[in-house]
Amino acid sequence: MAEIMSSSNSRDGRVGKRRRIQKSTRVDLTPMVDLGFLLITFFIFTTTLSSQMALDLNMPHDGKSMPVKNSGALTILLGKDDNVYYYEGNLLPNASNFKASSFKNIRQVLIAKKKRVAAKDMFVIIKPSDGSNYRNVVDILDEMDINVITHYALDNITNDENKQVEITENKAELL
Repeated sequence: MAEIMSSSNSRDGRVGKRRRIQKSTRVDLTPMVDLGFLLITFFIFTTTLSSQMALDLNMPHDGKSMPVKNSGALTILLGKDDNVYYYEGNLLPNASNFKASSFKNIRQVLIAKKKRVAAKDMFVIIKPSDGSNYRNVVDILDEMDINVITHYALDNITNDENKQVEITENKAELL
């Protein structure tokens, strides 16, 4: 609450000389502080906390490899400078089924493969190379989630695949 305090002190005690009475005001801020803390507590309790968004990662329990049909297998290799390479089935010795793509076009490749193959037979193997970065891996995992591809795995790139990626990247640098 506010109160007015008055003081009527005269310094020299003279009679007859009137002096102005000084009035000072004092405002009690306790109710304002209480209201502030009530508002803070209200907003803390009524806000919804955002949860972290993460993909579920399913791992085989026994650690054994799973047989995959050659017709349903699609291997995606992640190269440097956001390049994506892929092949269907096994990599042929002459690498005639080895194709280059980008992150913009890999979705069409996944959709086309999904249309040709039954959902239970389709399996995507993702192999990042030494030149790829973490963002590329996350982007390709997002593509799996966007296209509702449930059977996929991360694997190490083989020497033959790594050589083919390097040959393709060197050809692109020469052009």
